[in-house]
Amino acid sequence: MDHVISSLSDLNDPDPEVLRAEENAQASHSLRRALVVLVADDLYTSGEDTDRLVTELLHEDGFTVDAVVNVESTRIDIRQAIETAVVGGADLVITVGGVGVGPRDKAPDATRSVLDMILPGIAQALRSSGLACGAVDACTSRGIAGVSGSTVIVNLAPSRAAIRDGMATLGPLVHHVIDQLRRG
Repeated sequence: MDHVISSLSDLNDPDPEVLRAEENAQASHSLRRALVVLVADDLYTSGEDTDRLVTELLHEDGFTVDAVVNVESTRIDIRQAIETAVVGGADLVITVGGVGVGPRDKAPDATRSVLDMILPGIAQALRSSGLACGAVDACTSRGIAGVSGSTVIVNLAPSRAAIRDGMATLGPLVHHVIDQLRRG
């Protein structure tokens, strides 16, 4: 046994290595960077302060938001915004809108084209929690989630309910994936 408890006070005194690990985990959470991509031509995002809502929720979850980018709902525009964030070293990219079944809903297709791996559990969790909170657009979303390089990318439905619920669902999942990517 490498570590011997010499007194009862040792039980209450945290191990310095444990403290360092906790401090590093907290520091890495504070250094996490995100980019938000708002996909235009969407009924829900026009006229609302979606950018501010997503930014506030990301800040509450320990992310610094590098930028909020508005793009047209075309595969190339969405893809370019995502690729720029990946090359720029963002830990997380959230796209909002363009996830339905309409002809202009291109976010999942553009996202899929840049992913190295798909994380179906995250998209399933967003749809399930969306159904539970009554966000029909979240439940019927074609949105996907995955990893490109060391960046997690997630498509969110655009209603305020879908955004609020989605961000609450995403927090622990995304932090877990980022932790795994950083360890690798």
